[in-house]
Amino acid sequence: MLNLWNLIILNPMLNGLVALSSLFPRVVGFGLAIIILTIVVRLMLTPLTLRQLNSTKALQSMQPKIQELQKKYAKNKQKLQQEMVKVYKEAGVNPLGCIWPMLIQFPIWIALYQSIMRALATAPENLLDLSRHLYSWQIVNQAIPLNSRFLWLDLGRPDNTLILAILVGGTMWVQQKMTTAPSADPKQQSQSRMMLLMMPLMFGVFVLMFPSGLALFWLVSNVIGIVTQYFIGGGWGHLRSSTARQSMPKQRGKRAW
Repeated sequence: MLNLWNLIILNPMLNGLVALSSLFPRVVGFGLAIIILTIVVRLMLTPLTLRQLNSTKALQSMQPKIQELQKKYAKNKQKLQQEMVKVYKEAGVNPLGCIWPMLIQFPIWIALYQSIMRALATAPENLLDLSRHLYSWQIVNQAIPLNSRFLWLDLGRPDNTLILAILVGGTMWVQQKMTTAPSADPKQQSQSRMMLLMMPLMFGVFVLMFPSGLALFWLVSNVIGIVTQYFIGGGWGHLRSSTARQSMPKQRGKRAW
């Protein structure tokens, strides 16, 4: 199983990173390689991303009907479940369709984490382990050893300045807010607010624990997600509507004053 993982996922990603880094000045090569790899991954996942956006829109449009079923069958959970399955089937919507792109990215994150740690090997035993995963390409062999510096970051270590953690958490919050529709159900609304806070905070903590090269991947991926949502999903989505609602009381207050 481990050999299959190395053959199909880890080794191609590791060698791709090393080969890409050799195409740029050594000072920024590895960081730019991570950014380019992120763009390539996001482009490969574009069909799944579009499917996710469509599923999200479909689920949001079905909320009034779902709420009616919840009121109608509040005392009969089994009947409620059957009716909801029927509604989803008639609409051709998979309730889990929104999370598949996220799940598919997990192996990529793990492979990228392992690639960064192996590529930035400094100890002799680590270099020996790295050599076992490298292809016999001239462009790969010439790039070793890699420079771990990129801007203010050491890509092999966590960023202790909090800058990257704030950027990753902030962009993730914006991306989630753009796609999270307000709900009339207080319980569901409370759960949505909790997720909007928990996910950015969780990834912000991850940034402080994992190599900043992986955090750079998350940041670029979030930015691409925001841009994709803006142009394909129709502007700032629910982020704009939320901002407008928050500003209305202030405007009314000024007029009344």
